[in-house]
Amino acid sequence: MKDNRTFFCNGKPHHMERFLEVCLLLLLYDEIGYGYGLIEQLASFGFSEAGLNMSTLYRTLRKMENEGLVTSQWEEGGQGPKRRVYEITKDGKNELDQWIGILKIRKSRIEVLINQYDEKTT
Repeated sequence: MKDNRTFFCNGKPHHMERFLEVCLLLLLYDEIGYGYGLIEQLASFGFSEAGLNMSTLYRTLRKMENEGLVTSQWEEGGQGPKRRVYEITKDGKNELDQWIGILKIRKSRIEVLINQYDEKTT
């Protein structure tokens, strides 16, 4: 297995806004998504519709599209207006794999910290 430190040295920022991107990649992993549908699904990751506005969501999706992680196209909405739908790319799936590896390592480190704290305080 690779040295765990190599996951943190790839030059990418590791800020909370990246968590939104990882969540979006996972939501798009098996099916296309559109703005309002994605914002509703993000609730399962702790995002609230009130705390995450549509402009933030679309700005993030545009950024991800510019990076080649997702593609988008306009879809006819039956009786409603057209809507932009998003789909993950192969690069997006690779990015998701990398981030899940990073998160697993972080989870492990956090568990060690919490366990040591619990040992000292109980």
